[in-house]
Amino acid sequence: MPKRKYYEAYDERYRHIHDQNLIWFNNNPSPIVADTLREFSISNKHKLLEIGCGEGRDAYPLFEQGYNLLATDVSSAAISFCRKKKPDYAAHFQTLDCVTEKLNETFDFIYAVGVVHMLVLDADRNAFYQFIWNHLKSDGIALVCTMGNGSIERQTDISSAFDIQDRVHEQTGKVVRVSGTSCRMVNFQTFNAELEQNEFVIIKQGITAVEPDFPQMMYAVVKTR
Repeated sequence: MPKRKYYEAYDERYRHIHDQNLIWFNNNPSPIVADTLREFSISNKHKLLEIGCGEGRDAYPLFEQGYNLLATDVSSAAISFCRKKKPDYAAHFQTLDCVTEKLNETFDFIYAVGVVHMLVLDADRNAFYQFIWNHLKSDGIALVCTMGNGSIERQTDISSAFDIQDRVHEQTGKVVRVSGTSCRMVNFQTFNAELEQNEFVIIKQGITAVEPDFPQMMYAVVKTR
């Protein structure tokens, strides 16, 4: 079996949690996704791509509203979970590593909530941005959300991403043992520099929240240069 990338540790976390009949994240959709769709007049006539759908909290309501969405995640455990939970939309969930793989189509709107902060190495972060650049239509836009308050910078040791840790499960208060995973928080200066380096134009940015999992997230709405 090929050695797994550090950012695949979330697959192990999902497996540990789902084996206990729990979910890791809250089911509340990310308000910034709906806000962006509304503000930029993105309708169900457009093609949408989600990078990092996780357990489906943002994908489910969009499917129910009739959006043409492909929801992807690097975790096969997450995709299996989503397909079982929403069998009517099973064909619209797909395993994808946006760092190393590509799709043979482009999209009007791509969004990724809480993905890029899982990528620690510069090469992986740039590959993430380049995936978006290469899969956006010429007049398309993307929404990128990353954990952080805009000023703090820190990162975890990727060599310990698969190490088992005790964590408190948000919904139950139960202590569970899960993979530590990875995280890199950047400030706005670094975030903007990454976007500009990868040939994006920032249309709008700010601070948002996806409660209770992400009390503070930076976001940027971008288009290709």
